[in-house]
Amino acid sequence: MKIALDPWVLASRLRYHGTYVYAQNLITQFKAIAEDRPEISFYLFTSPEAANDAGAIAPGRRFELARTGLLAHDRFWRIGGIGLAAARVRADLVFSPTSNILPIGGVPVVCTIHDVIPSVMPVSSRKIALMVRSLMWSAARLSRGIITVSECSKKDIVSTYKLSDSKVSVVYSGHDTAVFNETAPEPERKKGLLNRLGINRAYLFHHGVIQPRKNLIRLMQAYRLMLSRNRNLELDLVLAGRLGWDYEEIVALAGDGANHPGRVVLTGALEDPDLATLIKGSTLVVIPSLYEGFCFPMVEAMACGVPTIAANSSCLPEVSGGVLKYFDPLSVEEMAACMEEVLENEETRRGLAQRGRQRAAFFSWRRCAEQTLEVLRRHCEL
Repeated sequence: MKIALDPWVLASRLRYHGTYVYAQNLITQFKAIAEDRPEISFYLFTSPEAANDAGAIAPGRRFELARTGLLAHDRFWRIGGIGLAAARVRADLVFSPTSNILPIGGVPVVCTIHDVIPSVMPVSSRKIALMVRSLMWSAARLSRGIITVSECSKKDIVSTYKLSDSKVSVVYSGHDTAVFNETAPEPERKKGLLNRLGINRAYLFHHGVIQPRKNLIRLMQAYRLMLSRNRNLELDLVLAGRLGWDYEEIVALAGDGANHPGRVVLTGALEDPDLATLIKGSTLVVIPSLYEGFCFPMVEAMACGVPTIAANSSCLPEVSGGVLKYFDPLSVEEMAACMEEVLENEETRRGLAQRGRQRAAFFSWRRCAEQTLEVLRRHCEL
């Protein structure tokens, strides 16, 4: 079975996106699996003219880098270029880790649709949003098979695009166990990082791209409400992540500390080792998202053994296995009460940390890659 791998989502501009993390880890595992699976070979497309990180991946046994100038032409690549490139290497199947693809040509496509956010919560201009939704509709309708990352996303995909249940397969993502784990950070490194970011007391934590879907306005309101009525709690709120889109109101509210109790710290984008250090040093991680397909930040916090609470929306209860405490993400009052309850009870925090850690251990990139290959094999034989 010859599988062509679409590297579009490895564009350098997407490095801090969940889809980039997903593709990068799957490709790494595919390369390792190919060493021991003579019936499978991979072709990863690269181009020296494209700002794409696929070129930094070394070839391996039954894992070839296929150079093509087509990858440098972003729009053409997505609407047919990948199909031409796959035909040239005589691939049996194209696997695209994203839905930004028009699956046309003689080589069948299996793609990953992580969620239906472009349809339910568009984040770009009307023109760009229309293009993204059009590509996702084409990917959903024209691909031979679809992989998604939660049962919640599968339900939404089947309903939104009117697909048969059998066309969509659920394969949970993994997490980087070498970084997000219980190992305590090196004290001097932690101290230097906290000093650099101006964090000098206990803190609540959230990480992810700063954008409306993360529900950070209500998180800040809940945090300040909690502090206003419980003077025993003295914590900062740390929001780690790059500025995404429609973030102006979030940044403004974070900086409006003179009129509110507490302090909100925006760290900007961080590399994973620094991110893990901040997670491990936090008192509580809060995931208030309105919608997620899988939610890497929640799993990463759970894997670090840090008490975590989450919204009762979309896939969050499913992916976390129902082992956390949950709140209505639209209710500032309920979010504040949930945070306060956990912060005031050490036994509750200990239980959340233990159960979260056990659940996070289920999510492995190796398992994800093996199950993904099984889906690809099944569709290749159709």
